[in-house]
Amino acid sequence: MIWTRDRLKDRQRVVHWDLFRSTPEYSVERILDMSAGVKERVYNGFNKGRITIPKTAFTDGNFSLVINNVGTADRGVYSCNLHHHYCQLHQSIKIQLNTTKSVRKEKRYWDGDKTVFVVLLGSSVVLPCVNRRPLWMEGQQEDQQQVAHWDWQPPGVRPDEADRLVDLYASGERRQYGPLFPVDKMSVSEDAFSVGDFSLTISNLQPVDKGLYSCHLHHHYCGLHERRIFRLMVGPSLPPPPPVLTTASVAPAVPTVLAVPHTLPNDAPSKRLRITLYLRNCFSDGKSARESGFLDMGRNPGFKGTLEEG
Repeated sequence: MIWTRDRLKDRQRVVHWDLFRSTPEYSVERILDMSAGVKERVYNGFNKGRITIPKTAFTDGNFSLVINNVGTADRGVYSCNLHHHYCQLHQSIKIQLNTTKSVRKEKRYWDGDKTVFVVLLGSSVVLPCVNRRPLWMEGQQEDQQQVAHWDWQPPGVRPDEADRLVDLYASGERRQYGPLFPVDKMSVSEDAFSVGDFSLTISNLQPVDKGLYSCHLHHHYCGLHERRIFRLMVGPSLPPPPPVLTTASVAPAVPTVLAVPHTLPNDAPSKRLRITLYLRNCFSDGKSARESGFLDMGRNPGFKGTLEEG
C-alpha cells in the first residue's frame, strides 16, 4: 500500500497501447507494452520493427507510439494506458487514426472526445502520449517523501494558526512539538509507516484538550494528499447509573386508606359495624371505596386496621 514504507525496488510502472477497431466487427488488440527497465513487447509479428515507443519512455516521460508505413489495417482508436501499481494510479488517453490517399486531406483535429489524426497511407505518424510527472520517471527517492503529521486547532483559533503536534517520516525520522509528547500525554505508534496506522492516542483527557484534531498524509512521490478531521469534546464525568430494580424488590403501591366508622340507624352500636373506606390519592374521580368495589370489613379480609365503635 502506498501509505506504508516502500521496500520495493521495482516501481511497478507499466505502459501499454491498445487498438479498438469497429470493422469488420468490434475488436480490441494489444499492440505493445513495456515496463520500467524491461524492453518493449510487440504482440503482432507484422508490427515488429514497424511500431515502437521510445526506449527512454520511463526516463523522459514520453510514451508516444510511432507507426511507420501506415496502412489501412492501422485505422482505429488507439489508447495509451499508464499504470502505476505502487501508487495505484491509472491514466489513459485515446487517439483515433484514419488514413487517406490524398495529401490535402491530411489533418489533425479534436472531435469533442479525442484527438483524430488523418494521415497519408505509407507515411509515418507519432501518436502522442507524454506524461512528465516525476512518479512516471526514474531518479525519485519516494521513501523520503512520505510524511504524516497531526495538527490541533483549539476553539477560537483559525485553521492556519493550528498547533503542529508531530511530524512523521517514512525514513524513521520523527519531530515532536510542544511538551505533550515527551510526557506521554500524546503518542503515535512507532511502526506507523510499517502497518499504516497513524492513530493519535491522548491520555488523561481534560477540558483544555478539546478542539479539532487533523491527521494529514502526504505522499509527495505519488502526488497524493489525504486529510482526516476529528472534533474532540470533553465533558464532566457521567454519574453512576441508578440500580436496576427487579419486580421482586419493588413493593406494590399501598393506597392511603382512611377508615370512618358510621353507625346505621337500625343497628345497635354494639352488634354490627359497617365502615365506608376512602382511598386518598388513588382514585382520581373521587369515588368512595364502596363505589369503587370495596365492601365492608367482613368481606374485605385484606384490610387491617384498628377501629373503635362510635
